Amino acid sequence: MRPVIMPIYGTRPEAIKMAPIVKALEASDLFDSKVVVTGQHREMLDQVNEIFEIEPDMDLNIMRPNQSLNGVMTRTIDGLDAIFREEKPAAVIVQGDTTTSTAGAIAAFYHGIPVVHAEAGLRSFNILSPFPEEANRKMTSQITSLHLAPTSVSKQNLLTENTNGDDIVVTGNTVIDALLTTVDKQLPFSDPQLEELAASGRRVLLVTTHRRENQGGAMEGVGRALARIAKAEPDVTIVLPAHKNPVVREAVLPALEGLENIIVTEPLAYGEFTRMLSISNIVLTDSGGVQEEAPSLGKPVLVMRENTERPEAVSAGTVVLIGTDEERIYNEVAALLHDEEHYAAMANAVNPYGDGRAAERTVAAIAQLLGVGERIDEFDQ
Repeated sequence: MRPVIMPIYGTRPEAIKMAPIVKALEASDLFDSKVVVTGQHREMLDQVNEIFEIEPDMDLNIMRPNQSLNGVMTRTIDGLDAIFREEKPAAVIVQGDTTTSTAGAIAAFYHGIPVVHAEAGLRSFNILSPFPEEANRKMTSQITSLHLAPTSVSKQNLLTENTNGDDIVVTGNTVIDALLTTVDKQLPFSDPQLEELAASGRRVLLVTTHRRENQGGAMEGVGRALARIAKAEPDVTIVLPAHKNPVVREAVLPALEGLENIIVTEPLAYGEFTRMLSISNIVLTDSGGVQEEAPSLGKPVLVMRENTERPEAVSAGTVVLIGTDEERIYNEVAALLHDEEHYAAMANAVNPYGDGRAAERTVAAIAQLLGVGERIDEFDQ
């Protein structure tokens, strides 16, 4: 009887990064895979599973209106408790830094089940930023049996925290596996405005913002900066897939009303978002995953944060941390729009995050952990 490996995820970013692992486990002769989703994000999670043709085996469906982080944590642990008693997996896989991932790790640890942590070792070194992600990932690391570090920087962070080096494997980031698979499909946009934009050849500034620590006055400044850019650069189209959180929308959108070269959409399905990345010229974001995805497509990234747990692209030159100051945002975007050498230097920088084989390395590392196979060569950026 083959060991049961149980991937656990609940948000769209987790689903994107876990999907290549799920597909690699399905293709493996060594394991049976049973996928558990928590539904921490609902509609966006389901969209990603559909794109990658993943049918979860179990769905905790924990989503509640205005749910608190504590509510997510307790409902996830409670639901997994019953599943672990019934299924008795040989190992669980959690991904990244969400409340789902930490709850999954804790629940598994309490059952004596080895925890495999994908995208392990990221650190901003500020427990409150990003919140609650920095704390989540650090807590998960404490009870992990196999740390799948995406880069050598992440591995060094774990070693600095006295993690056993034998328990760390540098895999590259599975987000690159997912991106390279999806962007080739060039999936159609559901919004006709975006199809028209794709055919127009206009320059595009793609914007995403949602971070809790930026909500309020900082996001209002983001909205004002976008309005200034739109007015000053009429030949540029700004695309803003607006996060569903009403706090985000109330802060950003008022300043954008009536501006014809700003397209505000609902959150894009993953396939549509990868296509939008591919046709964009500049990305302005406070997201973590976008910092990894955009450089793979040669897109300069301006990050509206004061720190990042993904410093590799900053060092490589494809990402610049600019914070949320209105004037800085305006000036940094303008510089990329008008300085061709500056743009080329960022667009042509090497992406340090992966080579499309992270899921393959992940399955091999789990095989070694469970004594049924051997690791393969690590990712060397």
